[in-house]
Amino acid sequence: MAKLLILNGPNLNLLGQRESRIYGTKTLDDIIAECRQFSGTCGFELDHMQSNAEHELIERIHTAAADGTSGLAFNPAAFTHTSIALRDALLAVKLPFVEVHLSQPLAREQFRHISYFSDIAIGTVAGFGADGYVLGLQALINHLDE
Repeated sequence: MAKLLILNGPNLNLLGQRESRIYGTKTLDDIIAECRQFSGTCGFELDHMQSNAEHELIERIHTAAADGTSGLAFNPAAFTHTSIALRDALLAVKLPFVEVHLSQPLAREQFRHISYFSDIAIGTVAGFGADGYVLGLQALINHLDE
């Protein structure tokens, strides 16, 4: 069974508690459970990792290249606007990925308008709340099936 990975960056462990008007009321566990169900119906195994530490996300990206992961859905959260190191890790492993954001960064503060990932992702899903993860996985699966 092919394997997909969802990576989540800083503060997403607080989903359901923080700024619900922006990020919704679902917890990260709720979102991942929905994604596991969806991925399973599509014939994919799903792994997940959330970290507030940039180096842990980088290590997981490196591991993904060696453990049979076919592609990623990645919500870099605040690292979207700051992390060249995560960008370089994704470029190094050459795995296809979809950038996912719960909110619409372009509708928020100016500093959130810059993404270090959009130009290297196969696509970006933003502004659909928790549904964006399943939408991103669907796009990734479609890409892998082509």
